[in-house]
Amino acid sequence: MIKHLKYLLFLSLLVSACSTTKYLPANEKLYTGSSVKVEDKDIKKSDAKAIISELNATVRPQPNSSLLGLRIKLWLYYKTKARKGFIQKFFSKYGEPPVLISQVNLEKNSTIMQNRLQNESYFQATVRGDTIGKKRTAKAEFTVNAGPSYTIRSVAFPVATDNSLDTAVRGTMKESLLKVGDKYNLDVIKSERVRIDARLKEKGFFFFAPEQLIIKVDSTIINHQVDLIVSIKPTTPERAREIYSIRNIYVYPNYSLRDTSLKLDQAQFYRWYNIIDPRKTVKPYIFANTVLLHPNDTYSRTTHNNSLNRFINLGPYQYVKNRFEDVTPDSPKLDVYYFLTPYKRKSLQLELLGRTTSASYTGSQINLNWKNRNAFKGGELLTVTLFASTDVQVGGSNGGFNVFQYGIQPSISWPRIIGPFNIKADNAYIPRTTLTLNYTSVVRSKLYSLNSFSGSFGYSFKTNVHKLNELNLLEITYVKPRNVSELYSDSIKNPNNRNPALKHVIDPQFTWGPSFAYTFDNTTEDYRTNSIFYRGKLSLSNNIYGLLTGADTLGGKAKTFLGSTFNQYAKVETELRYFHKMGTGSKIAARVLVGVALPYGNSTILPYNQQFFIGGPNSLRGFRARSIGPGTVDASALNGGFIADQSGDIKLEANLEYRVKLFSIVYGALFTDAGNVWNAKPHQAGGTFGPNFLSQLAVDAGFGLRFDATVLVLRTDLGFPLMTPYSTNGASRSVTPSFKNAILNIAIGYPF
Repeated sequence: MIKHLKYLLFLSLLVSACSTTKYLPANEKLYTGSSVKVEDKDIKKSDAKAIISELNATVRPQPNSSLLGLRIKLWLYYKTKARKGFIQKFFSKYGEPPVLISQVNLEKNSTIMQNRLQNESYFQATVRGDTIGKKRTAKAEFTVNAGPSYTIRSVAFPVATDNSLDTAVRGTMKESLLKVGDKYNLDVIKSERVRIDARLKEKGFFFFAPEQLIIKVDSTIINHQVDLIVSIKPTTPERAREIYSIRNIYVYPNYSLRDTSLKLDQAQFYRWYNIIDPRKTVKPYIFANTVLLHPNDTYSRTTHNNSLNRFINLGPYQYVKNRFEDVTPDSPKLDVYYFLTPYKRKSLQLELLGRTTSASYTGSQINLNWKNRNAFKGGELLTVTLFASTDVQVGGSNGGFNVFQYGIQPSISWPRIIGPFNIKADNAYIPRTTLTLNYTSVVRSKLYSLNSFSGSFGYSFKTNVHKLNELNLLEITYVKPRNVSELYSDSIKNPNNRNPALKHVIDPQFTWGPSFAYTFDNTTEDYRTNSIFYRGKLSLSNNIYGLLTGADTLGGKAKTFLGSTFNQYAKVETELRYFHKMGTGSKIAARVLVGVALPYGNSTILPYNQQFFIGGPNSLRGFRARSIGPGTVDASALNGGFIADQSGDIKLEANLEYRVKLFSIVYGALFTDAGNVWNAKPHQAGGTFGPNFLSQLAVDAGFGLRFDATVLVLRTDLGFPLMTPYSTNGASRSVTPSFKNAILNIAIGYPF
């Protein structure tokens, strides 16, 4: 009893400390909020609830904020108002002055509520306000008599006549937001005017505006109905009724605010547009993919906006300013001017990065980037990157075997398609051609060093805001060991260590072939309740060449290209993410990954740099990075100098998370993961994919915190293994959750 009395006394002291009404001026009461009640019994409960929720949100001012009934911010205001010391000054910015009942204007709030209801079909609505007071506090109460709601009986558009504007407005009727049977709503009427204007802008009505439409309301109809009549205001100016087309197009590629003259006498005509570029900073063809309007085209707002987006996406230009000039001597025509302000052409950038990798390594990287925008005066972006990094594995099985990398990566990107393909699109996205080369030296201390050469040539193009296509005509990778330590060689030869992954890491690798990837992503649209991300990729290596040469390693016919044994395979990767909003600040996130590769002909196993891995901060968070598989193989039971990264030709992974906002920038998560990797062919006992693959899935669960500052997300996840793909000492695959075998993952960004 004494123990509970102690807690009760502490709570009483806390409430007393946070009591704020004692500081109020004489004859004043603290405003504690408002309530709305609907008197009409004929209104549906769902409608009444919607009215109450909406009208409560309109009341001003808002009362002082509170937490569990305690007005902490108001208490801070009174305690720090004098601001005598550093602590008071520091906390004063978190204080909140009192909101008094005398500040609540009942008449004004009632009028706002009444207008809101009348705008939403309740034409006969009335609202009255009153206050309900206690000793030192008071609240506002509003009583609503909504009356009947009015619905739409008919919607009339202008009759199609010889008048082109009337005809165009009527042509938008099928997509009208005004539906027979819906409740009258002023906001919908305003949106309808904006919608019609947007459609007219596609038809050349450049000078038309939404305000030039009027929607008349006839509310004298019986049974609480209204007729809506859409018409054009008689005062609409003549040029707003005209359909405009394009006359001339002028592009200024080197514009600055100091330029005051249009210099039309220096215009250079190219195909359908004019370039004013006295300094010859670009070649004329650079804008062939960006100027989407053509002379004699009817003006279209969408085409115009897409052109502006393409100018920005072109690369060399920092700002784009646009102007239309009415040049109507005989017929309605527009001249178009694009004023482009370029970036500095060349730049040098130094980057210092901290990072974590999928194999639980933490480290740093330094990049020196040199860029040349508009390298050959055709909008090309030439980039050369020098990089070096060091990574140390923390908490992993390979402590002490640090990784060092250095290399160079030159690349060039053209804002157009170069080659035999002709991708025509009039959207806001410029198709690009990219050539990338790369040399990387990988040094794993005490173990081995690798030289890696790679290159790719291909295209990327978007068909709309959601869909991205990436076609690489050629991807080449050549990896060769430069130095293998005795420790590593002994680990491979050790008869007690039967892990083929150790040797596979340092096998020479030579792949070349095409790839295609397709991505669909609508997750950036926050208004969606359900959103998805999908990515699929097909990669091929030496398929035709292998067939032509009759390559067959198992048949003793291993073939080479330029003196090197090449890898032959077909590989498919798919990833699907699904997000469902459950409410404000909470969502369900799910992901499924499936990868299948078939080595054949000149290969019996996928090259190491193309294999699949599983486990780690962005995968199965209850297991060490790359420590699972293939199949039922237990890498920890293999005796060697260290545990190699486990890999496979086939991958299956599924993840499920519940994410919820806790407070401020702190989010919580509950998650579970499952998956494994397997070999496509039987070259390792227990590692081959088979019909019992579901019983070989590793499973984990856990919880985590995410600190989301928008520009940076710091994530901590604590994962508990629940099932392993293998049984330990003949026991069950199940693992009892324990903090002893839990894995703490610290990473940047969300796992998916």
